[in-house]
Amino acid sequence: MIRVGIVGSTGYGGCELVRFLLTHPEAKIQWVSSRTYSDEEYSSVYASYFQLVDQKCIDENIEDYLDDVDVIFFATPQGVCAKMVNETVLSKVKVIDLSADFRIKDVDTYEKWYGIKHASPQFIKEAVYGLCEINREQIKNTRLLANPGCYPTCSILSVYPLAKAGLIDMDTLIIDAKSGVSGAGRGAKVANLYCEVNESMKAYGVATHRHTPEIEEQLGYASHQDVLLNFTPHLIPMNRGICITAYAKLKEGVTSQQVAKAYQIYDDEYFVRVLKPGKVPEVRSVKASNFVDVNYKIDERTHRVIMMGTMDNLVKGAAGQAIQNMNLMFGLDEKTGLMLAPAIL
Repeated sequence: MIRVGIVGSTGYGGCELVRFLLTHPEAKIQWVSSRTYSDEEYSSVYASYFQLVDQKCIDENIEDYLDDVDVIFFATPQGVCAKMVNETVLSKVKVIDLSADFRIKDVDTYEKWYGIKHASPQFIKEAVYGLCEINREQIKNTRLLANPGCYPTCSILSVYPLAKAGLIDMDTLIIDAKSGVSGAGRGAKVANLYCEVNESMKAYGVATHRHTPEIEEQLGYASHQDVLLNFTPHLIPMNRGICITAYAKLKEGVTSQQVAKAYQIYDDEYFVRVLKPGKVPEVRSVKASNFVDVNYKIDERTHRVIMMGTMDNLVKGAAGQAIQNMNLMFGLDEKTGLMLAPAIL
């Protein structure tokens, strides 16, 4: 039985970790931590967990609780995990960080885009980027896991087959992204109030969104070249979900058969579903699940390919993928505890 601790358990990502881990047959939640709700019962924060998780939230002095757990999830804002992780922690437990602290290998790039000083750059090199479908073998042997961002997960998985196969001109890549409001977290912000979001839609972080270098770095590894792209996210009035539409020029001579063959890379991937020709991914089809639905359409008129993907930002984009990573790190079938079908409503 894997003993689990969760730092930042009362945010949306932390709550989703709790939801899935409660039914995980090989894991047990030993403690939940919260800076805001320390010493309060978890079920007083989320009433839906009454008689399911009645333990009190502990403080964030995690070194006092290391002997009780085998793995710690950090569902915390940027900078928190980097400050709290040290050699003592990593010598006793595995760490899965849902923030960006260890995703980007160049510390200067991280500090530029996130606007904070990295507190433990000495651990960046050893951290493994936890996109399971791409880095599965490295994930199995790491003690420090950088869980990918929500936008990057959907963007990378949608584009990866053609980037890896060298079928698209990476200099022409544009990614248009849309997310539900939960992607901004649980903190109170005027811009996320119901009346501000409902019946509206807007772009944000235009040319400055901090997930951009993460997407560029990972697609650079896939295509074996430096990648510079336009990534524009939009906020839409729904609770959860991400929709990606990416555009790129096909290289000269690339055929539809080559494109179709490239997406066969996902034939053995349970959580990435390549839809039938003509079907477009829908957010509702992946809601509350760990699935990513992808597909593509070749525009013969412009010689471009349109790559599409949808997923739940709180599950495959956060907690579900983190648990998928935990399963790999502890030698379990990666689907364990994640077999919930998408919610219809």
